Amino acid sequence: MDDDIGKIKVFPDHFAASTQTGDSLQKKFSSVSQTRTDYSLRYHNRISTRRKLMGAASMLNMFSVPGIPWRSGKDDQEKAELTAESLRSEIATLEEREAHFKARLEHVDEILRSARLAGYLHIRTRWTALPGEPPIDDTDVDDWLPRFVVLQGSCIFFYLLSTDMSPQDSTLLSDVVEVIPLPSSIHEDGQPRFIFHVLTRQGLRFECWSFSKIQVDSWLKALMEDCKLESDTTARKTSES
Repeated sequence: MDDDIGKIKVFPDHFAASTQTGDSLQKKFSSVSQTRTDYSLRYHNRISTRRKLMGAASMLNMFSVPGIPWRSGKDDQEKAELTAESLRSEIATLEEREAHFKARLEHVDEILRSARLAGYLHIRTRWTALPGEPPIDDTDVDDWLPRFVVLQGSCIFFYLLSTDMSPQDSTLLSDVVEVIPLPSSIHEDGQPRFIFHVLTRQGLRFECWSFSKIQVDSWLKALMEDCKLESDTTARKTSES
C-alpha cells in the first residue's frame, strides 16, 4: 500500500513522543540532583568537621598550660608551638607554683598543730557608737563573710582562706573585754544560726555565727578562758554569793 496521499508523504511515527529522550532527561535530572545532594552533604560534613576541630582546639586551649603558646595554622586549626624556651619557662613556672602550694599546706599544717582552736565562721565587724552618737540600726544589712578564724597564742587571727599565708586582721586577747552569746536567728534556708560577738576595748566588735551550736560553744568557752572572762552563769553565781 502506498503511504503517499497525493503529494503528501505520511510518516506514521513522526509525531510520537520519544521514550528515549524522556528517559535521558529523567536520568540527567536525577544525576544533577544526586550531584547537588552529594555536594551538599560533603559541604555540611566539612563544616561540621571544622566546627568540631575548632571546638576541640578551643577546649584544649582552655585547659592548656599557660606557658605554651597556641597559634592558628593555615587550616584555621589551633596548634601548640613547643619550643625549648617555652618548655623551660613552663617547667620553672610549675616548680614555682608547686613550691608555693607546698608552703601554703605547711602553713596550714603548722596552724592546725599549734592553734588552740581554728575553723570557719561567718564574720562581720561593727564599731560601738561613741557617746552622743545616734545608734545605727543595721541588723538587716547582710554583710556576713566566711573567714578562717584561728585562736593561737595571745591573738585571734582572721584569714580569708585557711591556705592564706597571712591573716587579714587580728586582735590581741588582752584587748578583748567581752565575749557574749547572742540570740540565735533563722537563716534564709530555714536553719538556725548561732551567734556571738567579741568586743575589744577599742570599740571594735566582731560578730560571728555558725550553723553548729557545738562549734559556737567551743569558741565561747575557749575565748572566755583565754581572755580571762567570766561567763554569764559564773558572773551571776559570783554576784549571788
